[in-house]
Amino acid sequence: MAMRNMRIISLTGSNTEIVWALGCLDRLVGVDDHSDFPPEVRQLPRVGPDLQIDLDKVERLEPDLVLASLSVPGMERVVQGLAERGIPHQVLDPESLQDVYSDIRQVAQWLEVPRQGEHVVGAMRWMIAQARGSLPRWVRPPRVMVEWWPRPMVAAGRRSWVTGLLEALGAENAFAHLDVRSKPLTPEEVEAAAPDLITVSWCGVRKLRPEVVLKRELDVPALRYRQVFPLEEAYLGRPGPRLAEGAKRLAELLAQSPYAWGVSR
Repeated sequence: MAMRNMRIISLTGSNTEIVWALGCLDRLVGVDDHSDFPPEVRQLPRVGPDLQIDLDKVERLEPDLVLASLSVPGMERVVQGLAERGIPHQVLDPESLQDVYSDIRQVAQWLEVPRQGEHVVGAMRWMIAQARGSLPRWVRPPRVMVEWWPRPMVAAGRRSWVTGLLEALGAENAFAHLDVRSKPLTPEEVEAAAPDLITVSWCGVRKLRPEVVLKRELDVPALRYRQVFPLEEAYLGRPGPRLAEGAKRLAELLAQSPYAWGVSR
C-alpha cells in the first residue's frame, strides 16, 4: 500500500491535531468523539469517547495505523484492546514539552513526512519565542496555576508539558515542586504554592467560569489581584501543535498585569 493512501484513526484530539499539522488530514478515516479541530474532522466517522472507544467500529474502518495516547489517563485499557485484536497501533505518552516535540517528529516518521515534522516543531518553537519576546522582564518569575478541574482543585504538576511551556515564557508552574502529571490539591497546598495567576482550563467543559475560582476563600496573590482567566484546555491540555497558540495566549494574560509580581526596569 502506498503510504499516501495510509488509513489512520486518531483516538485523541492532540493526535488528530498532529496529523493535521503534518498535512496528512486526508489520511484520517476516523477519530474519537472529542476531536474537534480542525473543523473538517467533524465530517469523519466517530469511534467513541477516548476512554470508551468502540473497537468494532475501529476494525470496520480497516486502519493501517491507530494513534493512541496515554496523555489521557485510563487509555491503557483501550490500548490493551487494540493489542488483543491485533489492530496496528502506536502509543504516544508525552510528559514534557520536549516529549511533545519528539512525538510530533515520531508521528511524522510513521507517516513518512519527516521534513514536515521538523517544520511543525520549528514553527512551534518560533511562536513560543515570539510570545516570550512580547513580555516584560520580571523581578521574579510569575507563578501560574493551570487548573484542569475545580472540585476538587486539580492542577498540572512538574511532569506536564505545561511546566516547560511556562518556563519558555519566563514564568513557572506553581506546582513544579510536585513530581506528578497532575493531582487533586488541598486549599493548604494551593496557598503554599501562592500562584500569581490561575488559568481556568477545565477538561471537557464548554463554559469556563472564572467566577467559581474567584469566590474561593484562599489567601493567594491570584485571588487578591483577581488574576484568574479562562484559557481553553484545547490550548494547554492537548500535547500537540496548538500548545504554541496556548503559549501566545498565556503571554497575553501575563502581560496584562505585571504589577502583581513586579517589573524590572
